[in-house]
Amino acid sequence: MDIVIGIFQAVFDTIISFPPFLMAILVALGYTLMKKTVWEAIAGGIKAAVGYMILQVGAKGMITSFAPILQGLMDRFKINAAVIDSNIGFAAANQAIQDIGQSLSSTMFVLLIGFAMNISLVMLIKITKIRTVYTTGHIMVKQAGFITWMIFYALPDFQNTIGIIMIGLLIGVYWSVFSNLTVEATQRLTDGERVFAVGHSQMFGIWLTDKFAHKFGDAEDSVESVKLPGVLSVLSDNIVGSSVLMLIMFGSILAIVGSDAMNQFDPNVAKSSYTSYVIQKSLSFTVNFIILQTGVKMFVAEITESFHGISEKLLKGAVPAVDCAATYGFASSNTILLGFVCGFLGQLIAILGLLVFKSPILMLTGFVPVFFDNATLAVYANKRGGRKAAMGIPFISGIMQALLGAVGVMLYGLAKYGGWYGNLDLSTVWLGIGGIVKSFGIFGVILSLILMLLIPQLQYKRNKENYF
Repeated sequence: MDIVIGIFQAVFDTIISFPPFLMAILVALGYTLMKKTVWEAIAGGIKAAVGYMILQVGAKGMITSFAPILQGLMDRFKINAAVIDSNIGFAAANQAIQDIGQSLSSTMFVLLIGFAMNISLVMLIKITKIRTVYTTGHIMVKQAGFITWMIFYALPDFQNTIGIIMIGLLIGVYWSVFSNLTVEATQRLTDGERVFAVGHSQMFGIWLTDKFAHKFGDAEDSVESVKLPGVLSVLSDNIVGSSVLMLIMFGSILAIVGSDAMNQFDPNVAKSSYTSYVIQKSLSFTVNFIILQTGVKMFVAEITESFHGISEKLLKGAVPAVDCAATYGFASSNTILLGFVCGFLGQLIAILGLLVFKSPILMLTGFVPVFFDNATLAVYANKRGGRKAAMGIPFISGIMQALLGAVGVMLYGLAKYGGWYGNLDLSTVWLGIGGIVKSFGIFGVILSLILMLLIPQLQYKRNKENYF
């Protein structure tokens, strides 16, 4: 077993945990199966890897821009709270695992079992009805660590090899089933092309959005259809609109925090006037956002074309489940940023509610869930229910992220570690699974697996003719 884990560790560290390499290999393999020349396969792989790396540069830039603002807020108002963020939640779970005397290597076993489970379910596609190969390795790492803690905490008697196997099975089935839920929604988003699915941490949210967005409004009344009057029409330009929106949002927060607090966490404050710093900070967000969108267009174009070879020749009917940012190429920048802002407002109102009602657990906004969850939901919502859905659904999502995050922190003993994973699936699907497991023990694990595996069967039953 140590040899198997060693091999998997090497493969995971080199390829799976680094999505650009995995994308390059998948694209090159797909083109090879399509009988393209060696050079065409290599070129496609390089473009996919570079596109994904450009996406990562943009995403990292947005995250690092927000981090000192969050630190400044906490310092300025002496806030001691759990942060709603996947990176901070992952670190909190890792520390909690170590504090109970468990090795973090247990999460590597969970990854191995989960990934093997995903591939096995896709290989048995005619029986399982699972079509999606989960390819976002960096998300897999964080989810494996966090969910390992959740199940260890729920089942303290199974903080052992049996527990690790159960967690691996649970997470592998979750990756498979919930990414599979996004296939039809993404097909509608892309106007009938089954190009990819989403493999991230808001997959249940995407499915719900696709089902209920039309109840909010008319798809024809989209964000893109809004015509601003007079001088305001300049805001319809993606770059101008994004920059002005971020200047208002970040400018307001930075004005409240003040230069003294920010100077402790960002050395760039002292290099110029505070007004200049605020403007630069706001505009840099737009710059990184444009970079992210450029990368999205590159890698989605390659994975879309090449995966036909894999789905036709290797894994019949399979679809790649990729980062949620891949959806941003199918909406305007204004739609994406509108989702971000409305999700932020939802979280803010929920957090104020926790303060007013003197909650023992206080939450604080983190960047990853509030942007990537709510921007993604806005993309799907706008397609199915127009601008009202693009505003309303992320707003509701933001409230749920904060309130259910507070519940999760309390139930799983993470208050003292200061973090909750925060993305919507962890605060809905996994709170539910954790509750079942905590209530029924090992029978709860079996029940959760059965209930999840029934979902694709129901999907297939409703759409037999077009499912594959």
